[in-house]
Amino acid sequence: MGMDNKVDNAKDQVQGKAKEAEGKAQGLMGKAKDKLADAKDKVGDVVDDVKDKLKGDK
Repeated sequence: MGMDNKVDNAKDQVQGKAKEAEGKAQGLMGKAKDKLADAKDKVGDVVDDVKDKLKGDK
């Protein structure tokens, strides 16, 4: 294996690891957005429940 091949192989490995890390980061961001949306929905439900109780609707 020549020096050029070793350099190309190392470059490919680094690029592969970078793509893998990027994919994991995007996955984590997606999960975080989902959790935030769920929390927002729950807060909205609680607010609606409080409004109903204050109005006397049960």
